[in-house]
Amino acid sequence: MMTITEKAAYIKGLVDGLELDETSKETKVIKALVDIIDDMALSLADAEDDIAVLADEIDDIEEHIDAVDKDLSDVEDIVFEDYDEFDDECDFDCDCCDGCDGLYDEDDEDYEYEVECPDCGEVFVFDDSAFESDDPLTCPNCGFVIDEIEIEDDEDDD
Repeated sequence: MMTITEKAAYIKGLVDGLELDETSKETKVIKALVDIIDDMALSLADAEDDIAVLADEIDDIEEHIDAVDKDLSDVEDIVFEDYDEFDDECDFDCDCCDGCDGLYDEDDEDYEYEVECPDCGEVFVFDDSAFESDDPLTCPNCGFVIDEIEIEDDEDDD
């Protein structure tokens, strides 16, 4: 089976073998068409070569991804191995139970904060959810909107 470039060369040879009158308009059109076919065949051959190179690179990337996936799976097995013991029975006091999947974190507790309203002086309490809300922190006594909150850490630095 001939390649596209070989077929283009064959057609060009056929046209050259016809010994057409070089001055006629028909001959000029036929030769221009043959030149276009030749250029297209060369471009197509280059594209096929580029596709073959890309296919090889994709195969290499797939091999690397498979290796990384295997390594990640090994790391997950090592990291989460200690948490498998919690799958059957939860030892933590939490609301998520069905074994917690070992993902309970003691640092995930909600904190409460006391704030003195700068406008009326009333002290009120709010929790972490106020930081997650788009609504401004508002004094429940007078309705004053508090723009800035300074939180002091009560823990001693060792």
